[in-house]
Amino acid sequence: MTNPPGRDRPRIYLITPDHLEPDAAAQKLEAAFSGGDIACVQLRLKGADDETVLAAARRLMPIAHAHDAAFLINDRADLAKACDADGVHLGQKDGDIATARNLLGFNKDIGVTCHNSRHLAFDAGDQGADYVAFGAFFPSDTKKIEHQAELETLEIWSEISEIPCVAIGGITATNCGDLVRAGADFLAISGYVWGHADGPAAAISALNTAIDAAFQPAS
Repeated sequence: MTNPPGRDRPRIYLITPDHLEPDAAAQKLEAAFSGGDIACVQLRLKGADDETVLAAARRLMPIAHAHDAAFLINDRADLAKACDADGVHLGQKDGDIATARNLLGFNKDIGVTCHNSRHLAFDAGDQGADYVAFGAFFPSDTKKIEHQAELETLEIWSEISEIPCVAIGGITATNCGDLVRAGADFLAISGYVWGHADGPAAAISALNTAIDAAFQPAS
């Protein structure tokens, strides 16, 4: 989940549905990877019991790794450690970075939701976060929107910080260009991929095409 110095092409950060059946989800995840580049898969099973999360991780993580993508667990650093995931994504109410780092060590990624706040992002960076996430940028059917993010937040962050940033919230192939141009390093996508009329592969292909069209590499 790191980028070398200078601005690299933004990549897709794929989030699972909140509820899934592991074998069916595995087929859909394979299909998604067949559509093009994906940097990371986050397993996000809100409200699921521990064994359900671990069983899904055991089924899906090998697929991500086979495609050279990182595999993260949402909220639970303890479960990320239990399944040897590549890291954890923490919400503002889902544990602290120090505890997660003590559990996972320094060779795992820790990301933090920062809504539309550069203050929260700086604080996360000071505590050792590997990336920060801003959002939501657009209306979303995946989760209730409580914090509206602005493109200016991405623009300023990309200018002043080397910590990678993830844009999240209602992102599609149609609207992702603005986020790419504003400086997002990763685009977190969920509902658009899993609910696409032509399937996950078509969604990922369309997203990558849109990213390519909007990205202007640093000269």
